[in-house]
Amino acid sequence: MTDLRHVFVMTYGRSGSTLLMGILNSIPGWLLRGENRHAMRHLYEFHRSGLAERARVDARRASQPTHPWFGIQGFPEVASLQHIRALAEATLLRPEDDTRVSGYKEIRWYDEDLPDYLDFLQQVFPGARFVLNTRNLEDVAASNFWTHKDDPLGRVQRIEERMLSAAEGLGDAVYRVHYDDYVADAEVLRGLFYWLGEPYDQDRIHDVLATPHSRRGLHREDEQA
Repeated sequence: MTDLRHVFVMTYGRSGSTLLMGILNSIPGWLLRGENRHAMRHLYEFHRSGLAERARVDARRASQPTHPWFGIQGFPEVASLQHIRALAEATLLRPEDDTRVSGYKEIRWYDEDLPDYLDFLQQVFPGARFVLNTRNLEDVAASNFWTHKDDPLGRVQRIEERMLSAAEGLGDAVYRVHYDDYVADAEVLRGLFYWLGEPYDQDRIHDVLATPHSRRGLHREDEQA
């Protein structure tokens, strides 16, 4: 897939997504960054506000300097998307000279307007693809990341349901993987690599699986312990 330039990992906290990021970054020419606390949401709100106010005003009246919303009727949708992409690439993604595919993984995909937000990302990054990573929810909810919250299992269940529902609107632009499956048998990732148009390098992936990521130790050994 020669035209693939951006990939984003959708997940929730303590799902094994840092390991998945490492697996994807083992592909030559790939550079996926880690979490940014949903920084793109701020640019989404900026863009959405501009479009909403442009649509709300009377364009003829708002073009007059005596109007309280003077100029908003000319909010440039295409230019906004182009500049948002340039800003994101210069600050969040920061591709290097040999980078073919860039993106990031994020654990904050829980807003009610998630389908609209995903549509925005596809407008900013045409052709973008999304890897949706899940994990056994009981194990997720038992982690320190969630146990101090009210109803941790219920929270992660609702987040996963919202992600899965929103992903239905992405069609072929999304691929789902499950942490428990690929740490038990890395061969299940062949389908992901085929979908990405990248060769599956068994030795390279096993090297990543043997490397500690995030706050966990060796993934395969931890799962067997």
